[in-house]
Amino acid sequence: MSASDDSGIRVTGSLVIPASELSWRFSRSSGPGGQGVNTTDSRVELMWDAGASTVLSRVQRERLVERLGNRLVDGVLTIAASEHRHQLRNREAARERLAALVADAVRAPAPPRRATKPTRGSTERRLRAKQRRTDIKRMRRRPTD
Repeated sequence: MSASDDSGIRVTGSLVIPASELSWRFSRSSGPGGQGVNTTDSRVELMWDAGASTVLSRVQRERLVERLGNRLVDGVLTIAASEHRHQLRNREAARERLAALVADAVRAPAPPRRATKPTRGSTERRLRAKQRRTDIKRMRRRPTD
């Protein structure tokens, strides 16, 4: 799940978002940077139109919209990065964040848990622990005449 080069962003082994589907916007960052902070456009916004993407299958697109629906604006996913002082490092951070977010969203759900009965040993241990607790509380009581 690492960010990639100019050819796009590798999300999973088979899913690669091509660079042609990505758009970038740069602005001034509000963080550290010394004298250059007022002149350097180091903040990065990476936009990807997931709704119109050609690399997603129908199932992947449905999962992505369902899981990231609150982050999508008209089908466009926007990632902002401004934690680094250099635009190049912020670009890399945005690529990595997009790859991780999309990989997590398109991952198939885990199989449902199959209910099982507790083992005899676990039931016995639970009942012994309850009895010990009962005995402790009984010893705390005031003796009756």
